[in-house]
Amino acid sequence: MTARPANTMNREPTYQAAQAVAPTVADHFRRQMAAARERGEDGLAPEPDEATIAAIIDSTFWASLRREEGQSPKISLAFAPPEDVEQPIVFEHRLPLTPNFLTKLAPAVERPEIHLGVWSENGELHVWGATRSVPSFCFVLEVVEPGLLVIKHRRNDGFGKFANVAVLKGEQVKVIDENGTSLPDCPDLLTSLLAFTSPASWHQGADSVNLLVQLAVSMRAHRHGGSLLVIPAGTECWRESIVHPIVYSIVPAFSALTDLMRQEVNQRSERLWQTAMRRAVDTVAGLTAVDGATVISDQYELIAFGAKIRRASHSTPVEEIITTEPIVGNQAVVVHPVQTGGTRHLSAAQFVYDCRDALALVASQDGRFTIFAWSPCENMVHAHRVDTLLL
Repeated sequence: MTARPANTMNREPTYQAAQAVAPTVADHFRRQMAAARERGEDGLAPEPDEATIAAIIDSTFWASLRREEGQSPKISLAFAPPEDVEQPIVFEHRLPLTPNFLTKLAPAVERPEIHLGVWSENGELHVWGATRSVPSFCFVLEVVEPGLLVIKHRRNDGFGKFANVAVLKGEQVKVIDENGTSLPDCPDLLTSLLAFTSPASWHQGADSVNLLVQLAVSMRAHRHGGSLLVIPAGTECWRESIVHPIVYSIVPAFSALTDLMRQEVNQRSERLWQTAMRRAVDTVAGLTAVDGATVISDQYELIAFGAKIRRASHSTPVEEIITTEPIVGNQAVVVHPVQTGGTRHLSAAQFVYDCRDALALVASQDGRFTIFAWSPCENMVHAHRVDTLLL
């Protein structure tokens, strides 16, 4: 007779960070789902409790430290029953949620957008199969690398990057500041940056804001590093901060993203539109891998790439900037721009210092990602490090 596996819900987690973050994460999902129900949304995922969250994190963390055939597992787990997802792959015999089984299954589900389905019955968590779809606000836990886990959920419109809730790296826990309390009290700056933090960017009607997130994710994914300058449409002052001639200037401006954003929701096939949008995003973001900066308008028209940033003739060198990270408890710090990174970061800070109505998005090869914007209330450049939101 096969021995019954240990009860995964009642077993005390040995990964202490799992217990520490579980109450905060449970509260996040409780609030988000309550707000979604008030908006009249349906098709919501089941709400995970603290014990479930801690148990899933614990098993997944220890699995992330193992290796299968020399490879570290990269897996994503979604807490939902098979009847709540579309076209589930259901195992005939469900498997206990243990590090051993997770490690064994990892090679089959390591590609993007595939999740192992996890559910609980009689106080025991098990893996029932796999799925490519998850309900709105479904608790998802992803292994990025050994010891690095990201808790996230699907945005309610089903398109684009999942919304991160918390990042765990070893014993370090970073909870995403969803209300923007880590930012200085400056409305214009919040409007520019809350696309990466605020729940307002997760709902219908915020597609134009969310597009910056998609571009950032794609920029970070190619791992070459790069800079993306976002300038107001129809303005020319940004050219004073660019070396001329611009070798890779685009005439007429490439407008695939603009055209897709202008399509009325009721006039497009959602699946075809999303596929076209992903391709257009990857096309523009891929250009940032070329040495120099890619330039787009705030209407998402591609103007140039490989552009070399220089200090405008009328300007002075930027001497200090304010830095923040969208993490609960983070405090803004004023530093010299060289402390934020290398040449890309320094040139981006100078560009925003010279062109104060522009944004600069900078990806590092090591995965760091920083948004530079002018803060009129602080009267200096603001560098907002957002890689915790893009994992």
